[in-house]
Amino acid sequence: MGFPGTWMTESESVIYRVVPKCACSTIGQILYYSDHGRFFEGDIHDSTEGLHKWAQDYSQEPIRKAVQAQKAYAFTCVRNPYTRILSSFFDKICGIQRNGRRYRGNLVPKLAYEYGVEVGGEDGKQEFDQIKSFRRFLLFARDTIRWRRPMEPDIHWSATSGHVSTFIVNGGRYNKIIWTEAFNDGMQEVLDAIKTPHKVDLATIPRFNESEGHGPKRAHPVEDYFDDLSMHLVYEIYKRDFDLFKYDFENPGNKMPIGEIDLDEVHAKLGD
Repeated sequence: MGFPGTWMTESESVIYRVVPKCACSTIGQILYYSDHGRFFEGDIHDSTEGLHKWAQDYSQEPIRKAVQAQKAYAFTCVRNPYTRILSSFFDKICGIQRNGRRYRGNLVPKLAYEYGVEVGGEDGKQEFDQIKSFRRFLLFARDTIRWRRPMEPDIHWSATSGHVSTFIVNGGRYNKIIWTEAFNDGMQEVLDAIKTPHKVDLATIPRFNESEGHGPKRAHPVEDYFDDLSMHLVYEIYKRDFDLFKYDFENPGNKMPIGEIDLDEVHAKLGD
């Protein structure tokens, strides 16, 4: 029984299930700060001390015990499927990563050859038809998720509900699921519910958007990227995300949720 993607403060004040492209860099830094009174120098995903992570062998037993005892407050953060998949495209496909290279090596050349996706040249800074390329990438994302070809789905565009579910299936229970789009309100609820060694003032916390600047700027409103076919593909991939986390499928231009998340429903439907 494992808890992949699960982080926990060393003080065991709070447990967090990471969902890629859902404010995870900022949340990780807040958790780190709440224990140590300072931020981690660099990208929190690179930390190997100061924060328990399931990927660190020494962290697995403390995380397992805390999750199964359900004594520590547990939460996760979700995001509108339309903006999340767009963000994945501009960051991971069009962008140069912090190591100076393209994401996953030959992925972008494969996309260019097999799907006709353009990414703005070698450095990602040249003009290209963002809408056409994104819609072709969306076909690729659907193929990876639906048929696992030409590769396994990537964590940055696989369904949020899939990430959220592993924690439940293996014996965890969430106390709160917050929305990226109402981040301060949700994160404040989490902080109000826990005791931390260092007080966190959300109003003064910077946003740690580690993917910002990796790729070209989005040139159009969100809704321009999604025609009828694109919306159909997005719903095929992310139906559970729309339903469980209360996002508006009918209007790609509305990033805000349209209802309250029912935690009992989430646990029932994702705990199978």
